[in-house]
Amino acid sequence: QLQLVESGGGLVQAGGSLRLSCAASRSTLPYKNIAWFRQAPGKEREGVSCSGRGGVTYYADTVKGRFTMSRGNDKNTFYLQMNSLKVVDTGVYHCAVDPGLAMGCVLYSSTYTDWGQGTQVTVSS
Repeated sequence: QLQLVESGGGLVQAGGSLRLSCAASRSTLPYKNIAWFRQAPGKEREGVSCSGRGGVTYYADTVKGRFTMSRGNDKNTFYLQMNSLKVVDTGVYHCAVDPGLAMGCVLYSSTYTDWGQGTQVTVSS
């Protein structure tokens, strides 16, 4: 099973920025669909962004224009650059990898079988 470790979370004021990283235990990310999800207290997990191995990246409407997902050149890391953060962006952010072979990604959590433990992002007003 692929191990994933997130980092980069923290406390930031509204309007600020954070960059999350997800490091994988094997260099297989170029061949996989990858994603970021988040879960706020008392709410269900929601998809934030995903990157398909075919090269297309999708964003949830709530973060479009503010967040940017990218893959690292080292083949085992990917990132989520979060700008113009809002209080509603607060939550635990998880990275995930889809073991399937589809070229495109989807923001359904059931598609992903490998998950990191999460990193806390707290945005204060």
